[in-house]
Amino acid sequence: MVAEKVYVSPDEYLRLERAAEFKSEYVNGEIIPMAGASTNQNLIKENAGFHISFCIRNNGKGCRSMSSDQRVHVPTDSMYAYPDIVVVCGPSQYHSEVHDTLTNPMLIVEILSPGTAAFDRGDKFALYRQSTSLQEYVLIDSEKIRAEVFRKHAEGYWFIASEADKSNETIALASIGLTVSIGDIYAQTEGILPAQETRT
Repeated sequence: MVAEKVYVSPDEYLRLERAAEFKSEYVNGEIIPMAGASTNQNLIKENAGFHISFCIRNNGKGCRSMSSDQRVHVPTDSMYAYPDIVVVCGPSQYHSEVHDTLTNPMLIVEILSPGTAAFDRGDKFALYRQSTSLQEYVLIDSEKIRAEVFRKHAEGYWFIASEADKSNETIALASIGLTVSIGDIYAQTEGILPAQETRT
């Protein structure tokens, strides 16, 4: 017998989350515990975060980069999430007078794992797209060399703006004016092959 899902209100989630020892995300009334990250995931996040932070210090847009402890809220109340990297440009906007949940991300980066890849590409991206401030969404695979940049067009639709699956290629993040080498993103990781290669 499948256990019946219990609906949790956004307010109840936030009350529980602020007191919790471990982070959980919230999607459509369900609390989803976050799994630990692999060494490669952490290295990729740190590498990408370094290049993003270095870029935005000098781009004159008043941007800040935060890592996976920063909660983001999609204004429909459908999702509260902890992106691997989130960039805000201009004044931060918050869900409430408790300034711990951002509502105006401009750039979000998610590092894919086997357990999260389908959700990050599908339902999670669909919910992120409801954010009016979000301009770019970046997916970086932790199992093979592959990165994709989705960008919001001025007319409101989303498209793949940049992608790479070889270490000598680059991806472009137009929202912050950064072009970064895939080799730099995957620096010091272990056992990650280009997407078109398979282990024998």
